[in-house]
Amino acid sequence: MSTISTALEQPAESKLLRHIDWRGAFWVASGVPALVLFSIGGIAGTTGTLAFLIWTVSMIMGFLQSFTYAEIAGLFPNKSGGASIYGATAWLRYSKFIAPLSVWCNWFAWSPVLSLGCSIAAAYILNALAPVPLFTETSPDVVAYIAAHAGTAPADAITAVTAAATPVIRNWTLYSHTLGPVSFTLNATFFIGAVLMLIIFSIQHRGILGTANVQKYIGLLVIIPMLIVGVVPIFTGQINWANFSPLVPLAAAYAPDPGAWNIAGWTLVLGGMFIAAWSTYGFETAVCYTSEFKNPGTDTFKAIFYSGLLCMLLFILVPFTFQGVLGLNGMLATPIVDGSGVADALAGMVGGGKIIHSLLVMLMILALVLCIMTAMAGSSRTLYQGSVDGWLPRYLSHVNEHGAPTRAMWTDLCFNLIVLAIASADATSFFFILAVSNCGYIIFNFLNLNAGWIHRIDNGHIARPWKAPTWLLGIGAIFAYVNAIFMGAGAKVWNPMALWAGLITAALIIPVFCFRHYIQDKGKFPDHMLADLGMTGADLAVKKAGMLPYLTLIAGVAVMLIANWIFVI
Repeated sequence: MSTISTALEQPAESKLLRHIDWRGAFWVASGVPALVLFSIGGIAGTTGTLAFLIWTVSMIMGFLQSFTYAEIAGLFPNKSGGASIYGATAWLRYSKFIAPLSVWCNWFAWSPVLSLGCSIAAAYILNALAPVPLFTETSPDVVAYIAAHAGTAPADAITAVTAAATPVIRNWTLYSHTLGPVSFTLNATFFIGAVLMLIIFSIQHRGILGTANVQKYIGLLVIIPMLIVGVVPIFTGQINWANFSPLVPLAAAYAPDPGAWNIAGWTLVLGGMFIAAWSTYGFETAVCYTSEFKNPGTDTFKAIFYSGLLCMLLFILVPFTFQGVLGLNGMLATPIVDGSGVADALAGMVGGGKIIHSLLVMLMILALVLCIMTAMAGSSRTLYQGSVDGWLPRYLSHVNEHGAPTRAMWTDLCFNLIVLAIASADATSFFFILAVSNCGYIIFNFLNLNAGWIHRIDNGHIARPWKAPTWLLGIGAIFAYVNAIFMGAGAKVWNPMALWAGLITAALIIPVFCFRHYIQDKGKFPDHMLADLGMTGADLAVKKAGMLPYLTLIAGVAVMLIANWIFVI
């Protein structure tokens, strides 16, 4: 397949360049483990002592699912954009509208990593440069305040003194407003995050080879400290095994009281599985660069397999140590739940004094920068390839002299500046964005896990550089429905409107696709879209899978709605 003629591909001046091997993709994807920083506090706050199991089970599911993606990616040596692009082609025979849904949902799942990551990184920077002072009942300032205001309770005195001593920049806001279920604000977090986003954009502007080279060094600076954070407390005896029991859900989210394995408890657990999937499945981005691999036939599988092993290690180790040291009450602390204090907590687990602590916090900021770079590289290529293949508007097909899809990157940047204003407002707005984004990710996974067996039926005659065992394809198809349960039952844990907002966002692809396909392309797909499969548009009329794809979609929607009806808090 790697020798397919480029005659049917997009023009040479608009192509991505074959500059990397699987190692380059590995380093670009090495930012995925840092996604644990996004929701480790939120998952701990909603699932309690079960948190480490949530991460472990979710990571194992993500690893098993990745083999389906590795196979279908090998069918398309001349495409980039990730599994959604490769899976969309399987659905094209059965519906013009389902196919672009996969691409769209993958993009709006990955793209908010930019804004969410920048908001967390900005909070870490603010904590380092302008920390909120800590006071106790015996602090001189508190004692003086009580003496000057007779009858004041110690807790009220601490609140008053803290407010007075908090740096002005922590409360400064240029503009803020409420919009539906969320708020948005132009505060210090927003502006610091915007600067970070522009810096990352400038690095990506140099193309995939420059990005991979930069991320290789940042990746080493991040992966090693995350391993240290995960391992040191185990060897220093800081793990308290009592922090892992009792293994029951919480009675209510963000409260330490143990609950039971009832409907409400299971709903919180499924909510944890739902939001963890957004992080643990993310290493599938390693196959986003197929058309930029020097040898896609061998590089594709190696990239996703070794990225998966790295994620398996860190997504299991870090949450385990985090819970073992902090315990339930520590994980329910406000700075942990909202994410702003996670870096401080992880650094504190290692010890070593203020210098080591500050160094580790800085490395956690680098970890976030790394995963933001991973997200921008992947999501921009999804937009690019979606445009090249006829799903998204034509203007996104442009690349610069370095082979970087700059118009797609600018689109990502502008979209995420808006989302950043929402994510910077408060924890409720942050997790609303995360939950809506993950609805798209679950839809994408459902479609692509089923695309594996659809490709086997419709395109079974095409040689595959790597072919997954049939039982793994079957597990992937089963997990598609398990993920639908997570979405139907779990999205509401994060916001009552998250599921419906996610479905509405997914539906926005319909007018976008109609504009490209029926107005710009006059109802015809680009000839090169099916070149990797050796097909033409006329071949799409052959539907070997018959009614099975349609029945799959109906069953998926039914599973999601039934789960939403059964599981309530």
